Amino acid sequence: MTDGRNGGARGDEPVAFGRRKEDRRSRVVRIAAVGDFHCGEKDGGLYRDQFARVNDQADVLLLAGDLTRRGTPAEIEVVIKELVEVRIPILAVLGNHDHESGQPEKVNEALRARGVHLLDESPFELNEHVGFAGVKGYMGGFGRYTLTAFGEAETKTFVGTTLEEVQKLEYSLRRLSTPIRVVLLHYAPIMETVMGEPEQIFPFLGNDRLLEPIDRFNAAVVFHGHAHHGTFAGKTPAGVPVFNVSMVRVREDAGAELFYVHEIPIPADAEPAASEPEPGVETPETVAR
Repeated sequence: MTDGRNGGARGDEPVAFGRRKEDRRSRVVRIAAVGDFHCGEKDGGLYRDQFARVNDQADVLLLAGDLTRRGTPAEIEVVIKELVEVRIPILAVLGNHDHESGQPEKVNEALRARGVHLLDESPFELNEHVGFAGVKGYMGGFGRYTLTAFGEAETKTFVGTTLEEVQKLEYSLRRLSTPIRVVLLHYAPIMETVMGEPEQIFPFLGNDRLLEPIDRFNAAVVFHGHAHHGTFAGKTPAGVPVFNVSMVRVREDAGAELFYVHEIPIPADAEPAASEPEPGVETPETVAR
């Protein structure tokens, strides 16, 4: 793992919506990740030079939501200009701030036009070994204090939103054929990385229902944002590393200027994994059974 300040130059050209050629010399995939940089209309140029450095330090850039302050078209245009010099693939999920103005589709449309791959819409396979799945996630709390779908219709709707995000993440992970799976979220999937925030707001920082598909599909690593004053690193019950890459935590805990860079070694004998069949879809194997 590195802190986002070091890295060798790369000469490969990115494949924006397909598999990227593997660097067989290093047998390592370098993932840059950051969230919660909250661009406003007057922030043009604030991060452009720092984002430009990602080309030499990583193979892919993950944006963990809250790219804007209020999710307005003017703010997302600032974000697009900050990313203008990034040549490696960019993958993103939105955050709660990006929904504030009620125009998330306009935010998504601008990101798509820039060539950003929205993981909330489909997974992404960087090469034959490493794939990415992601959703925004949602609130609800952790452990014995997780909110349940009991009582008023509004409570059931709230919990239902979380369950929909869990199902979307499971479906995305299921579609990946790569043996190494990386997860990107905005909300936290474990309580460990929100520690440091006021305990009273823990239920609004994430939900550990997201853990089930993460651990079942044996994710290699998880990145999320949102908990600005939380903890930089933690682990799921199955031992999957989780990193809170909110920009504040990246700067204060990882010692990086803007983004954290995580390296995943690719085993010499790694082979592509067969993706699980989608529920209700017949395959030759299921028909035979």
